[in-house]
Amino acid sequence: MSYRKLKIGYFALEALNSLATSYYFFYLFFFMATEYGFTNRDNLAMAALNGFVYMLNAWLGGRFGQRYGYFSALSLGVGVMAASLAVGAFLHNQWGHIVVMVVCTLGMCFTWPNLEALVSERESPHELPRTLGLYNMVWAGAGALAFFAGGALLESLGPRSLFWLPVGIQLSQLLLLAWLSKKLKFTVLVPPDQALSHAPRLPLNPRPIARAKTFLQMAWVANPFAYIAVNTVVAVVPGIAKSFDLTPTLAGVFCSVWFFGRLATFLALWLWDGWHYRFRWFISAYLLLVAGFAALLLGSKLSTIIVAQVAFGMGLGLIYYSSLFYSMDAGEAKAEHGGLHESAIGAGIFGGPAIAGSALYLYPASPQSGTVAVAAVLMIGFLSLLVMRYRSRGSY
Repeated sequence: MSYRKLKIGYFALEALNSLATSYYFFYLFFFMATEYGFTNRDNLAMAALNGFVYMLNAWLGGRFGQRYGYFSALSLGVGVMAASLAVGAFLHNQWGHIVVMVVCTLGMCFTWPNLEALVSERESPHELPRTLGLYNMVWAGAGALAFFAGGALLESLGPRSLFWLPVGIQLSQLLLLAWLSKKLKFTVLVPPDQALSHAPRLPLNPRPIARAKTFLQMAWVANPFAYIAVNTVVAVVPGIAKSFDLTPTLAGVFCSVWFFGRLATFLALWLWDGWHYRFRWFISAYLLLVAGFAALLLGSKLSTIIVAQVAFGMGLGLIYYSSLFYSMDAGEAKAEHGGLHESAIGAGIFGGPAIAGSALYLYPASPQSGTVAVAAVLMIGFLSLLVMRYRSRGSY
């Protein structure tokens, strides 16, 4: 089997990982609200804890894969997630479920950085953007499907499906990993830095190295701010659904618009590469993200929220794509760079809910205080990007 055909298997692993993790982590907020009466503030605190754990450990998961092999890291990560969720299926205690979430997050830290590295490995500078575009569309498409159908699944299969359905998917991942490892044989299973020394030398990337480093730094700054917005939105979706009297099924349909907006943006950016190393596109996407976030959480009409979700998804799409592309484009230690990219995401997952939850705690009489606080922080990110751009203009 050729290396190209094996990558189809890697994309299948990615899709399964996105389905399992998206269903569990997105609908955990509904589960905790229904089973234990969690409010927006409680869910934001839980989301902040999740992000804090991921921020600290995703980079380590990437380094582990860089040293011991991507498949070893993936098998460990998927196994830990499956074991933790299997335990969660039998728990009936809110603190127990929080521990399960933390352990599952630790396992996830070993998956995404190494999946990113697997699909990027041995790609030429010409092929890398297309490969990463496929990677983005696969995980985003699977995540959109999980959120869109997740509410209906939760209602029809019962709340415990939050655990046993991802476990079933993860067991299939482990079987696929075992099959792919046999196909790869020992020469590919050695640590990636050693394997690369025997790989054919790829042509050098023609982009200016100073420009590449600058955009990588800006992307690593912007992506956490983007995920500050994302995870504030995800944590309060049960509250949005309640305000419009939406069932979990309808909430999954209505609140998944931005997922599909992000997916459509990934497709457009995959087909057109004119956005590479273009600051105007990058900063415009960031402003679109901020505007969409504010309108989404402050809007009082369903039509306004739908339009806001489209804008939000488009802005997020380019920012995320930029972070991953520049991370993979800037060096050979792909799993480690992937880990840094994921740690930056973790910082956003932690920061958004922590800021919004703290504002709600300090100003409980103002239900919009969390949204205003997060929007203010997002504008700080905007100013930071302008400063970075200004300081770097003389270096390339």
